[in-house]
Amino acid sequence: MKVLFVTSEFADFTKAGGLGEVAASLPRALKRGGTDIRILLPAYPEVIAKAGTISIIASLPGRAEIEPCFLGEVRTPDGLILYLVLAPSLYQRGGTPYGGPHAGDWPDNDLRFARLALAAAEIAKGQCAGLAWKPNLLHVNDWPGGLAPAYLRWDGASLPTVFTIHNIAYQGVFNRDRLHGLGIPEAAFHMHGVEFYNRLSFLKAGVFYSDEVTTVSPTYAREITTEALGWGLHGLMQTIAADGRLVGILNGLDDSWDPSSDPQLPDHFDSQDLSGKRALANLVRTGLCLKPSDGPLFGIVSRLVHQKGLDMVSDVAEAIVQQGGQFAILGLGDPQTELLLGRLARGQHDHIAFLNGFNEAMARRILGASDFCLMPSRFEPCGLVQMQAQRYGALPIARATGGLADTIEDDATGFLFTECSAAGLHAACQRALRAYGDPVVFENMRRAAMCRRFSWSTAAEQYEALYRRSIGRPVSDTAALQRLRHSPSSELRAVA
Repeated sequence: MKVLFVTSEFADFTKAGGLGEVAASLPRALKRGGTDIRILLPAYPEVIAKAGTISIIASLPGRAEIEPCFLGEVRTPDGLILYLVLAPSLYQRGGTPYGGPHAGDWPDNDLRFARLALAAAEIAKGQCAGLAWKPNLLHVNDWPGGLAPAYLRWDGASLPTVFTIHNIAYQGVFNRDRLHGLGIPEAAFHMHGVEFYNRLSFLKAGVFYSDEVTTVSPTYAREITTEALGWGLHGLMQTIAADGRLVGILNGLDDSWDPSSDPQLPDHFDSQDLSGKRALANLVRTGLCLKPSDGPLFGIVSRLVHQKGLDMVSDVAEAIVQQGGQFAILGLGDPQTELLLGRLARGQHDHIAFLNGFNEAMARRILGASDFCLMPSRFEPCGLVQMQAQRYGALPIARATGGLADTIEDDATGFLFTECSAAGLHAACQRALRAYGDPVVFENMRRAAMCRRFSWSTAAEQYEALYRRSIGRPVSDTAALQRLRHSPSSELRAVA
């Protein structure tokens, strides 16, 4: 199979969240399984800086206000092929893939990501002058590529498309007066099209015009069909689920997350020898200016946004400190959340440390040092931190939502709570503290967590089965097909 994988992030070069990790790991797992998969990515400055030599292989036409551009090709050291959309006026800017160095999205994000989507459609149609390779399936990720399946349909192409929702809360919504500038037919501005409460939604376009829709965990696939977590698209998601076209496929964990060999950890350990973990905990406490302690260390590595529920942490932190607990917090995000956590740390500076920013090495060290990892998310499509934490022996204390519910075994490899409140979090923390007080129970739970495996090969098998089903080829992996058949789409279809 030949698959074009469209993404706005790729962790080797640039990432703003979990999408970057998925885009770097899933295609590699698919490639190992024999899929000819190639990645399409905007050529941001950091991408150009890290990519090395870029070969210009094709030119791409524009449409309406979308300017023409060139297509570059690079290969990673392990042989993964990336196509780069070279449009300097759109991408050669500082900041994140979505906004400038300061708060706020780029005002022309509609043009920036319509350019990405149009490039995907041109490659998919096999009309990219200078490029001999043509995919037989298009896999688009999140709203930045959402117009790609739509452009294909509007142009009369019938290439199978798969659209993956990583977080339905981010939809790429723009004013309806952008239709003509983006080359969108007026007839498409309809409930059965791109219209979303009298505005234009890139994510809805991707969902509506794709053949198959996936999301990043089975529980989240069910949740986005509900009014509470569907973010206004629950009706459309219910329809797609009833058609059997909505599948939840759990993300995996990169193999680099191994506490016995991680080069970012000054002390190594495994499930049978935890002495290195204890040494790392002492080192992290010293580095963060926390008082020496034999009590539990609660780690938080997170984007600091409302979704993550960190306001609940501020409500329970004092009680946990009084019971001997300490906190190591690392994150970057909303100014209000940063201010809240900063005040919390200043008020308990001997027991609560807050590092405002993100550093990969420090994230790994905090998880490696911690006894528990707090994730009181209001919703969590999949989550990677809870998988990383278990691998590093930090038992997650998390809300039973999305991928958290799918990857944490309550009272076995972590602690789940359902009530979205400080009281719910506090009760789960008390259960965790009781377990910590029983060394046999706690060490058994820690070892069970460290032995969990969240393999990308499992996800790749399910995606390959979905690709083959979309293309109309026989699915050779019976187990993968069975997993698809028992996905939330099957359950919802039965209910419908």
